[in-house]
Amino acid sequence: MQNANRTAVRTRAHAPSWTATTTARAKTAAAALARTATRTLAHTTDRLTAKRLLDLTLGAALLALASPALAVGALALAVRRPAGGVLVREQRTGLGGRTFELRSLRTRRCRLDLLSRLPHVVRGELSLVGPAPLAPGDPRTLGPGAGHRRQELRPGLTGLAQVRARSGMPWDEPALLDQHYAEHHWMGLDLAILAEAVRLPLRAALRAVLYRLPRGGKGYLSDADHRLPGYSVAE
Repeated sequence: MQNANRTAVRTRAHAPSWTATTTARAKTAAAALARTATRTLAHTTDRLTAKRLLDLTLGAALLALASPALAVGALALAVRRPAGGVLVREQRTGLGGRTFELRSLRTRRCRLDLLSRLPHVVRGELSLVGPAPLAPGDPRTLGPGAGHRRQELRPGLTGLAQVRARSGMPWDEPALLDQHYAEHHWMGLDLAILAEAVRLPLRAALRAVLYRLPRGGKGYLSDADHRLPGYSVAE
């Protein structure tokens, strides 16, 4: 009986020490995890700060400039009363796999549908440049490779796939271009894509204007319309 009591006393004497050691180890492990998470978050924040700053400043400036045209476009659509309303509402997958409702004007005139998405850029649901926004459940959001990388990026108002879509090259498939962007994106690439996104519609508009301008130079009359009666080549 005395031996049992001594054992119990020794157990009770060592119990606080063991508990303290376990608690200390748990605190050390938790602190290490917190430091790792902080470093990871800091690295991610540093990597995205410049991109997000560009989205906020340029996105807000573009929205301010486009607001009059968007208001006129929305008013014109409201007068016409299109089926489904003025806005197109679609579910899309964004940063971290979270879904959001993408709203666009129901028109493609002057790219107003694209410009009407600028509020999403300012709010942080879209980026100016990124992969195309996909619907939830789209295989490209679930597959390997670019699938998980997409969740680390905000979908874009425009992107590498959009500016290269008309090249016709076999390696310029949208899925491959989105994967390339997800793996190699950086600020210089974003600026180049934005410049190309502006250049393409301007060039198309300039070509349309030049095509409609009257051409100068000497005019030629058509033989078929202006031959005199009885005209013969032999004469």
